[in-house]
Amino acid sequence: MTTLTYPDWKEKIVYSPTGPQPFVLYEDVHLKVVVAGLVAGQKIPPHPAGQAVYHFLEGNGWMTVNDERFNIKAGATVITKADDSRGIEADSDLAFFASKITLPVKLP
Repeated sequence: MTTLTYPDWKEKIVYSPTGPQPFVLYEDVHLKVVVAGLVAGQKIPPHPAGQAVYHFLEGNGWMTVNDERFNIKAGATVITKADDSRGIEADSDLAFFASKITLPVKLP
């Protein structure tokens, strides 16, 4: 793999009134990395997905993992396990980086 560099994630983020428009930074069989934005009031409903890391870049809102609700803001990082249900709600315009890991790795 060639090293990929993105000097400014803000050039890739899309805030769309029709919902998230994730920009794929990288994808292969083991890893998918995206940046995405939600407009204030938008939601990604809770859904099951693979093991992932979410890092919030700007804004604030809420992330639900299983039945637990977390207040998130720029700088927060959330790590989910493979079978966790997760969703995001934006109180303000909210940007985040997400990496979905598809390796057979188990978190403690």
